[in-house]
Amino acid sequence: MQTKKKIIILVCIGLILVSGLGLWKVRSKRNQDPVFRTVPVRRSDIVATISATGTVEPEEVVDVGAQVGGMIRSFGLDANRKRVDYGSYVKAGIVLAKIDDSLYAAALDTAKAQLQQAEANEMNARANVLQMKAKLLQARQDWDRAQKLGPSDALSQSAYDQYQAGYEIAKANLASAEAAVEQAKAAVAQARASLNTAQINLNYCTIKAPVNGVIIDRRVNIGQTVVASLSAPSLFLIAKDLKRIQVWVSVNEADIGSIAEGQPVSFTVDAIPNRVFQGQVGKRRLNATMTQNVVTYTVEINTNNEDGKLLPYLTANTKFQIGQRQGILLVPNAALRWSPQPSQIAPDLGRRSSGGGFIKREGRSRLEATEARQDRGILWVPQNKFVRPVRVKIGLSDGQMTEVEGREVSEGMSVVIGEKTLETASEPNSGTSPFTPQIRRGFRPGQQGSGNPEEKR
Repeated sequence: MQTKKKIIILVCIGLILVSGLGLWKVRSKRNQDPVFRTVPVRRSDIVATISATGTVEPEEVVDVGAQVGGMIRSFGLDANRKRVDYGSYVKAGIVLAKIDDSLYAAALDTAKAQLQQAEANEMNARANVLQMKAKLLQARQDWDRAQKLGPSDALSQSAYDQYQAGYEIAKANLASAEAAVEQAKAAVAQARASLNTAQINLNYCTIKAPVNGVIIDRRVNIGQTVVASLSAPSLFLIAKDLKRIQVWVSVNEADIGSIAEGQPVSFTVDAIPNRVFQGQVGKRRLNATMTQNVVTYTVEINTNNEDGKLLPYLTANTKFQIGQRQGILLVPNAALRWSPQPSQIAPDLGRRSSGGGFIKREGRSRLEATEARQDRGILWVPQNKFVRPVRVKIGLSDGQMTEVEGREVSEGMSVVIGEKTLETASEPNSGTSPFTPQIRRGFRPGQQGSGNPEEKR
């Protein structure tokens, strides 16, 4: 009895081992059979774009500075009668700030006194001219009488010479007095210029808005001292019109050739994520910059900001439209990137060897040579357990989908974008046959970049 039980147990164990071995062979064989992931060729529209990042900038900005140094004493009032601050609307000519003018007022008073002194000196010089003219008249009369008498018993030679010298001296004194008048006039002009300079410097202590606009930056506080030495310190930044906004975009040198004036551009900002703004290229600046051996050019994009939603210095994610097609055949870029192994290509693509086999590697080389052309590509179409190539012409691409053309391409045709090894084991309590192919969780047919380690591109 015990022997019979042992035989039964051994037979059961043998059956289990045989069944497990057979199941393992089936699983191993089927796990080696590839399953191609495919998507259909679809007909749709495409817009080819170049993406770049830029900054929203006011179209025209005025930097208001100070031409004199001193302590900021007070701020003025804006158009709403509020103290000038960030976002204040200002009109040309209103007071933005006042600098302490004590020193400049004293300099003005000094200049006024110097002008008065110079004017007094001029009057004195003019009076001296009159005096010199009177002395010249007297000297001329004396000299005329001396000439009538001449050197004689009535007029000695020394007296005669003295009258002549007195006359010449009087003429020289008059010329000197007249020169002194001109000098005094010049001194008056200089003093008046100094007075004007002092007055201008005093006026510079009152900072006024040069244009109408909005203050987008206030760079000083009350009590802060500004120093105007080599350059004017910046106090306020005024945007003339925030309804006219630009986006300054840094474009890589590889893409700048595809950008032209008037080209349509769409962009978004993180502050308003659900809205797409429209604009057009206004100018390509030629002053390129290099950062870490990368050359970029600045492109100006003009856009309308009538509703005031765009704020200065927002980061803009832009897309330059470089091409647009409608109603064309599209495939995912993965379909053009994927390439099969030589053993996966349909046998009829190779040539027969002397032994009657197929040399698939040579056929694959010819296909790769065709694919080397930049405007050509290959799509792989399932054919039973193999794939066959379909040569296509490549058109526009938006980074995810690419336009294709070809005699063998049609809408709805399945093309391979990758492959996946089948799993024959089912999950516990799934209620499915262990021989039914299973797909890993998180993977959807036709999905690209699922992260499945068994996927092959």
